[in-house]
Amino acid sequence: MTRRTMIEAIQNAQDVAMGADPRVVVFGEDVGYFGGVFRCTAGLQKKYGKQRCFDTPISELGIVGAAIGMAAYGLRPCIEIQFADYMYPAYDQIVSEAARLRYRSAGEFTCPLVIRMPTGGGIHGAQTHSQSPEALFTHVAGLKTVVPSTPYDAKGLLLAAIEDPDPVIFLEPKRLYNGPFDGHHDMPVTPWKKHDLSEVPDDHYLVPIGKAAIRREGQALTVLAYGTMVYVAMAAAEASGIDAEVIDLRTLLPLDEETIVTSVKKTGRCVIVHEATRTSGFGAELASLVQERCFYHLEAPIERVTGWDTPYPHAQEWDYFPSPARVSGAYERVMQEG
Repeated sequence: MTRRTMIEAIQNAQDVAMGADPRVVVFGEDVGYFGGVFRCTAGLQKKYGKQRCFDTPISELGIVGAAIGMAAYGLRPCIEIQFADYMYPAYDQIVSEAARLRYRSAGEFTCPLVIRMPTGGGIHGAQTHSQSPEALFTHVAGLKTVVPSTPYDAKGLLLAAIEDPDPVIFLEPKRLYNGPFDGHHDMPVTPWKKHDLSEVPDDHYLVPIGKAAIRREGQALTVLAYGTMVYVAMAAAEASGIDAEVIDLRTLLPLDEETIVTSVKKTGRCVIVHEATRTSGFGAELASLVQERCFYHLEAPIERVTGWDTPYPHAQEWDYFPSPARVSGAYERVMQEG
């Protein structure tokens, strides 16, 4: 089986989709001739032509608006917003049009649209290239929100998203593009090609949207994480010696509630980790869910480890980024309670 980076897996997913379905089109800023700023669309224009993979002007509103119209009339656009931080001019189109097209047309129209966005920090991108805006999408009825953490999942989830009849926000943790990152910024990163989770089939396959994965089984506490934080959470478990069960949510909406509830009822403790700002972050929704459905099984208060309520800093990036030490501290506090 071929070992791929996450970049290569995402490119391969689009290649497979475009080869199988002539309705799939790919476009965005620099995605055609240049192959995307991260090379996630490399070679697609050469293979499929400028009608199906093309560059656009620098206008996120225009990119998304055009894609919604294409989707309503039968195409399946898979578009790229160069960084998630750039999506704000298009937010009205995403929320008011794409997410509500099926509802407002009483099912006469659907919007089979995928919006790919590199997300998160850890690359010295500062405030305008490091944001994690997932909670802005999970709050919107009609959108699905996906965050893969491995090359295998990236391909399978992207193919599932492209085949979905409704709009999917596909957030790609760019710190994971070339290898799993456990938060130890001062240590070498193992490239994906040396990691078992980089084994990606060449052919078509799907990873179901709405299904979490248990990355590390444990008995002491449950950790809910997604994207880059999955590896930080596992590193913290190893460093602390605490037998944590780490759940990779993979899909934030629809959310795999049963996997979460089953694990928390087993362990009686829960720590939530995400890179986005704390206030109104997706972790608050997860905490509410655990409190509502697992209250009588909890042995300690739920802990959250998140980014701070500030713009993403450049000089203090590693103070903002949730580190294994911060996560380990949360594990220890939860274990000391109850």
